[in-house]
Amino acid sequence: MTSRWLVAAARERSLDIRWRTFSLALLNKDRPLPPFLDTPEMRAKMGLAARALRVIDAAVTQSDNEAAGRFYTEFGTRFHESGQPPDDGMLDAAVEAAGVSDLVGSADSSRLDTAAAESLAEALRLAGPDIGSPVLHLNGAQRGTFGPIVSPPPAGEEAGRLWDVVAGLSEIGSFYELKRGRTDPPQLRPG
Repeated sequence: MTSRWLVAAARERSLDIRWRTFSLALLNKDRPLPPFLDTPEMRAKMGLAARALRVIDAAVTQSDNEAAGRFYTEFGTRFHESGQPPDDGMLDAAVEAAGVSDLVGSADSSRLDTAAAESLAEALRLAGPDIGSPVLHLNGAQRGTFGPIVSPPPAGEEAGRLWDVVAGLSEIGSFYELKRGRTDPPQLRPG
């Protein structure tokens, strides 16, 4: 949802987005899954997400930021919104729709695991510790932030106004944290 806001804000404020990966699997590798998440369905989703992460890292390592963004959008839409089962067909459809068929082989190659670890380390250096995804870092800012987490993702001028606030906060070195408790389940699209 944050990525959808960021894309909308980029349109409103003429921003360039540099996509990077953040592996929750790597972040939590030494922690067991809580019992309610330790299901065959969740393990299948985690495996598919790891393969998708490699496709994004392949695009990033080839300096093809546009391809990384297209694939992230196509995969994320299918993974989070479509209700499709998390399987190879979902990955293949996202790869095809994003026009990155040349990168699909990287989904099963562990050679990109170093890139994922380096990207995670950079996010933790910028915004951590004790953070999750998403991490936002503005070019030139000393620190990054965990978030914003949005639900639903704002669009249009509202997306631009949120960007203005987030960008302003990133310039304040003493800014530490801003949080609101969740009261409703996540909304993937504006109501």
